[in-house]
Amino acid sequence: MAEKACIKRLQKEYRSLCKEPVSNVVARPSPNDILEWHYVLEGSSGTPFVGGYYYGKIKFPPEYPYKPPGITMITPNGRFMTQKKICLSMSDFHPESWNPMWSVSSILTGLLSFMMDNSPTTGSVNTTAEEKQRLAKSSLAFNCKNQTFRKIFPEYVEKYNQQQLSEQHISEQVVPEHPKDGNAGADKDGNTTGGQVKNLNTPKDMRRNRKQSFPTWMMLLLISIFGLVMALPLLQL
Repeated sequence: MAEKACIKRLQKEYRSLCKEPVSNVVARPSPNDILEWHYVLEGSSGTPFVGGYYYGKIKFPPEYPYKPPGITMITPNGRFMTQKKICLSMSDFHPESWNPMWSVSSILTGLLSFMMDNSPTTGSVNTTAEEKQRLAKSSLAFNCKNQTFRKIFPEYVEKYNQQQLSEQHISEQVVPEHPKDGNAGADKDGNTTGGQVKNLNTPKDMRRNRKQSFPTWMMLLLISIFGLVMALPLLQL
């Protein structure tokens, strides 16, 4: 059970964070346990983490601020292992270096700065910038699958929903480009598409074409000769 001084200190720090938020950081205590805080770090511009939202927890001991907290990260990020304690001078990995004057604000500021760095430490991983960028793009979708995240950070859930609607709207606005005349493609039967006239190059089509182009004057001449032949018997009478 948390000591009275610890509860009073954490309540004060939460009020301070609400009045003066830390840039690129959001942190809130659990509704059921003030010793367990949840945070979201937003990737800084100019780094492979830009556009990423990294969710994690800070577990404070009942003796806080006289003992340091444990820090873990839940979102895959390419910098720290997930669900493993991160080694920082402000974490319980180094109680000898802990300063009781440090606050939640200073802890998260130090964590964000250390995350943007490449210095190795216990709990860190080595990945490429491309991998970090890929994880940054998928971070918000990953977080929104977590029920605790959805409950504590509803504004990020709304942000994710807005992104999904925007992407859906853009996809619906995309219209396939129709080929210009003379550049149409062909379907599986070999017929041209996009308004181009079918190519009449088969023997059957060629015969049909010749029939359609039979001269009209020749037809009239044949009819006249036939009529004359039929009239000859009558003239002999």
